[in-house]
Amino acid sequence: MKVRPFRSPHYSASVAALLGGGSDTIMPGEISLAHNGILMLDEFCEAPRKVLEVLRAPMEERKVVISRLKSKVEFPSDFMLVAATNPCPCGFYGDGDKCTCTPSRRLAYISKLSGPIMDRIDIQLCMHPIDSRKLMDRSPAESSAMVAERVLMAREIQRRRFEGDGIFCNASMNNRHIEKYCPLDESCKAVLERLIDVMGLSARACTRIIKLARTIADLAGAENIAPEHLSEAAGYRFLDRQNIFQ
Repeated sequence: MKVRPFRSPHYSASVAALLGGGSDTIMPGEISLAHNGILMLDEFCEAPRKVLEVLRAPMEERKVVISRLKSKVEFPSDFMLVAATNPCPCGFYGDGDKCTCTPSRRLAYISKLSGPIMDRIDIQLCMHPIDSRKLMDRSPAESSAMVAERVLMAREIQRRRFEGDGIFCNASMNNRHIEKYCPLDESCKAVLERLIDVMGLSARACTRIIKLARTIADLAGAENIAPEHLSEAAGYRFLDRQNIFQ
């Protein structure tokens, strides 16, 4: 394969469609077909909660095991999840006074994203409507080619870092890799402790913040993780604070 797969199933897809299955011949599902590529799930909160929850184990273990009475099949599922959803059922929360949803309805909508699922999403961004003046402003900005070049440089840093470890990027690090490649000085430890106390982060979320901070440092060309890298990585976890939708 020369092109990474991109899978974008509809939000009405069933558990079997995502995980895979079958009676006579067990076939891979969407998350295995997205192996080494991207799984795009639009309208994430419109999907049934039981469908969202099946992503938990594959995102952590990077594999899917399907057991039947006479057979057991394991499929790889090392994918990048890209999920998009409206902030509320009407879709206008945060856009002035257009939202017609009650706080309880907004919270019930976003609460489909359970704590374990949110723990596994490293970057959580809230996108706001573009201001009309900025929309009409045609001044040049950083090109996609420049961004791609910076990303490729960071990927090359990670390739050299993990040479011989059997992994290729920061997201695949386990605890042993984190201890080896992500040393934190006293100032970084103090920042991380404060973030854990203020945000009430789980151990998994804390680990993912360190991984993301390592990537931010790579993009900046820094040899070691600095406090500002940890602060930026933690800033992408706004879904851990569900009261923002109240």
